[in-house]
Amino acid sequence: MSSAMGHQQIVQARPRGLALVFGWRRLVLALSLGIVFGAANSLPSTAPTIDVTIGHAVVVSLVAVLAFGLFEQRPVRLPPWLPRWVLQVGGVVVAVLVGALLAHSIAMAVDIHSAHEAPQMKGLLVLIVEGLLFGPWIALGAMVRQRDVFARDQALAFELERSEFERKALDARLRLLQAQVKPHFLFNTLANVQALVDAGSPQASNVLTNLIAYLRAAVPRMQGQATTLDQELDLARAYLELMQMRMPDRLQFALHIEPAAAKFQCPPMTLLTLVENAVQHGIDPSEEGGRIDVDIWLRDGRCLVRVMDTGVGLKTTGSGLGTGLSTLRERMQLAFGGDAQLHLTEIEPHGVCAELNFPARP
Repeated sequence: MSSAMGHQQIVQARPRGLALVFGWRRLVLALSLGIVFGAANSLPSTAPTIDVTIGHAVVVSLVAVLAFGLFEQRPVRLPPWLPRWVLQVGGVVVAVLVGALLAHSIAMAVDIHSAHEAPQMKGLLVLIVEGLLFGPWIALGAMVRQRDVFARDQALAFELERSEFERKALDARLRLLQAQVKPHFLFNTLANVQALVDAGSPQASNVLTNLIAYLRAAVPRMQGQATTLDQELDLARAYLELMQMRMPDRLQFALHIEPAAAKFQCPPMTLLTLVENAVQHGIDPSEEGGRIDVDIWLRDGRCLVRVMDTGVGLKTTGSGLGTGLSTLRERMQLAFGGDAQLHLTEIEPHGVCAELNFPARP
């Protein structure tokens, strides 16, 4: 049941190497800035053609992105007096100059004559000035945004880790409570069989045979995290049949489940705990015995379980809920995140009604 509270790890490993240097966001930013500055530099009448200015600006932008990404990762260890952001900003400044030289070299390779023309040289100088003015600030802005993203990722990772620890703690608590249910149920049932044997009842052998068959079906289900309401009803029916063999004249019962509620989940031994409590504290202490009615139905997305008995009532059951019901209440609270209720009310002239209400989980 607690797996529903669990959260899967969604924080992916941060990219490294070239995947970080040339991430698609950085490439889009470099190309966008290159196009914007290149187009702006082509506006003066004495400027080179727009394809030349954009080409120069894109080359400078890509070299700056390369330097920014490389110094983000290398060297791995820096001297204490050298912050990495200073290295990155300095790398961008140098990259602007190197990028302009590379753009000029490419222009010479394409057309050796036009590369020496005054408009192109002037355009490169303008680009260098723009790069030195805007490049460091763009790099600083990228680092600030990067740190914000990293802080959000770290916060999300810490939250997921905390949720995982909480889920494991709840699972451990549920397993502990479930382990308490096993001996409590088994000891009570075996005590009933011992009472038959001590009394020399001819039903003792048949009850023991049915008990063994019942435990073979019930004990494996105790190990699970969850079961379904129809399976719980089968266990409750088997238990009541055992108890009816022990006191055939003092116990009658009826069980009903709405078909729509049959496959919804609940913690193991949920219904059986309520039925066992009705037998032990209601029917068994009564000289006349009584009747147990079990009803399960679905309303507004919630499962409703009601176990009514016509036994001695609450007045003679002592204070508190007892071990079984107290453990059941805590198990239900943990399994459904506090969204489960268990109520006990007295029935006139005698008897008890136990009502359990929890979310319907298929």
